[in-house]
Amino acid sequence: MKRWFVFSCFVSCGSIAMGQSKEDTLVARSIDSVVIMSYMRQNNMTPLPTTQGTFLFGGKKSEVVSLLQIPADITNKTARQLFAKVPGIFVYDMDGAGNQVNIAARGLDPHRGWEFNIRKDGVLTNSDMYGYPASHYSMPLESIERIELVRGTGSLQYGAQFGGMLNYVSKQGDTTRKFSFENISSVGSFKLLSTYNSVGGKIGKFRYYAYIYRKSRNGYRDNEHTDSEAEGFSLTYEPTTRFNIKLDWARSEYLYRIPGGLNDSMFAANPRQATRSRNYFSPDIHVPSVTLNWQLADQTRLSLVTSAVLGKRSSVMYDKPTNVMDTINLSTMNYNNRQVDIDRFNSYTAELRILQDYRLGRQTSSLVAGVQYMNNDLHRTQQGKGTIGSDYDLTLVDPVWGRDVHLKTSNVAFFAENSFRLTDKLSVNAGGRVEIGETDMSGTIVYYPNDWIPVKMEHHFPLLGVSVSYKATDRIELYGGWSQAYHPMLFKDLIPASTFEKVDSNIRDARGYNAEVGTRGSFRTIRWDITGFLLGYENRFGTLSGTDNNGAFYTYRTNIGNSLTKGLEVFVQGDWLLGKKAGISVYTSTAFTEARYTDAAVKSGNDNISIRGNRVESSPALITRNGVSLRYHKFVLGALYSYTSKSFADALNTVVPPRATGATGVVPSYGLLDLNASFRFTSSLEVRLNVGNITDKQYFTKRPTFYPGPGIWPSEGRNGTMTLVVRL
Repeated sequence: MKRWFVFSCFVSCGSIAMGQSKEDTLVARSIDSVVIMSYMRQNNMTPLPTTQGTFLFGGKKSEVVSLLQIPADITNKTARQLFAKVPGIFVYDMDGAGNQVNIAARGLDPHRGWEFNIRKDGVLTNSDMYGYPASHYSMPLESIERIELVRGTGSLQYGAQFGGMLNYVSKQGDTTRKFSFENISSVGSFKLLSTYNSVGGKIGKFRYYAYIYRKSRNGYRDNEHTDSEAEGFSLTYEPTTRFNIKLDWARSEYLYRIPGGLNDSMFAANPRQATRSRNYFSPDIHVPSVTLNWQLADQTRLSLVTSAVLGKRSSVMYDKPTNVMDTINLSTMNYNNRQVDIDRFNSYTAELRILQDYRLGRQTSSLVAGVQYMNNDLHRTQQGKGTIGSDYDLTLVDPVWGRDVHLKTSNVAFFAENSFRLTDKLSVNAGGRVEIGETDMSGTIVYYPNDWIPVKMEHHFPLLGVSVSYKATDRIELYGGWSQAYHPMLFKDLIPASTFEKVDSNIRDARGYNAEVGTRGSFRTIRWDITGFLLGYENRFGTLSGTDNNGAFYTYRTNIGNSLTKGLEVFVQGDWLLGKKAGISVYTSTAFTEARYTDAAVKSGNDNISIRGNRVESSPALITRNGVSLRYHKFVLGALYSYTSKSFADALNTVVPPRATGATGVVPSYGLLDLNASFRFTSSLEVRLNVGNITDKQYFTKRPTFYPGPGIWPSEGRNGTMTLVVRL
């Protein structure tokens, strides 16, 4: 039979091969690459195995996206295509170049995925979990084999994030050869040029993989451009089948020329126009790590990961509302000075985990326990007076920063979770996590008295969780769970914007829970995963109005109240053969979400307004993605239709946007059609084509309130990409 696709699975010591769970074997062995040949079952969604390495995933909502098979525009990281079969993923299209993957689920905030615990090969990549948890590290997806997503009920083991864990698993090279090479090059709309080159292999007891990536692209809008680059290297030493140690380093950097926000009249007149030509943003992030895996005994596996996120994110911008044009100042006959902001990240993490299998009656149960230590120092320098120039220049014309602040956090977490296998069909997981930490803020804010700034915060959280898995048959599973989560106070919640703003000295971390129940499985040619969920979010952050002793109004940053999100996530796919060399797949990935405030109030003018019953911002009631894929021999043709219903930009659920800025108001619904095709000439040569938004729909996904600036940020119209893949 001719090859339809090639899928390589690399299994390190302590991992279960090819999704095999611990019920099937107690001993994990390191094996070489496995090549699977198949006409059908291409790009099926599968859950994670019951155990993998030193993690327990049984009874939890999980999905695995294989990037080796997916027809998505990987070069531009088009998230609606990447996560097309993951129901409920809300995509914030900040720019079309794929500089960041901005996603959320279950009514959470999509800004740089900061409600997720984001990892690469199990290594934490969030810039600072307590200061600014956005993921500025932007890896090329050409380097990724698959994406693993675990929803919130798994948080006891990896972190306390509401959204869950998003783990990018890297390619590792061909372990059956001493040397292999891969080139993935793309051209496309808006002068897209990108190239990814990698080498890898295995020599004796050493396994290696390295890549280099370069990309240049104009934007859909005027004055928009991105230059990005990334490099990575990993070296694994495996002296025995029971022990290996991996050294890894990865870096990403990009420079994005930002076209500025629009108001509604501007968007209606020409969504491709720009309001800025001198605004730039550039993060440069390094992620080094050392990972040790050790099979201590047939039933005992240990892992130790030490890692860091180092680097900075820099910007120089004319940071004014949309209606304030960046034009020549007639009094000086020059442009006005721009604002320079630089964040410096120094985040260190160590995580020790152990998984112990043991006999309980006639069944084998598993216990995972561990400790995680974080030490972060986020040095934030902002509101520097920049040049009057037009290029990317971080020079200050005045050496004094408006804000020069350190946020230092030390946090330790102890966790344990036990999977009790009660029968061949039924298992119950129960666990807990204890977070103990302290955050100290110090420095200067030129416009604000130092004694008004909260300088010390403590994080003490005991978190509990439970999940259940019942396998009704070999192919049908019922699952459910409940676990607690919390969201720490971030830099933006603690730093006042002006002297008219105060921060509540008693402001608290947000906390809440995830609960879900579902069924997944297959029957003949149909596969499904259907889940109902609840997400409770308490002590949400926001602003209220206050009055001082002199009767003057001020803005008060504090906890504003609670919200509750409930919904249904549905994934169903059917696969049918049409003769010996042809097949068709049809699927729907749909989520119904009701995210509302249950008891909260926010500032409106000088008054505090109850928002009880209002919808949570950026939480559409319906997100549905529906696709069809036709396959004949080595040729694949697919189509994806995505629909997202309307949402609100603010907690007040403002309908009519302000004419000047467009910073609040309704985000209208939108439907998009994407087409893709691929042809595999041989196992070494493949060509891919992708046309996004083929109907040239003019739309936007969010009205941000902070970076990259308040207002409308138009998403991309029609665009195309052609990719050539060469493997040697």
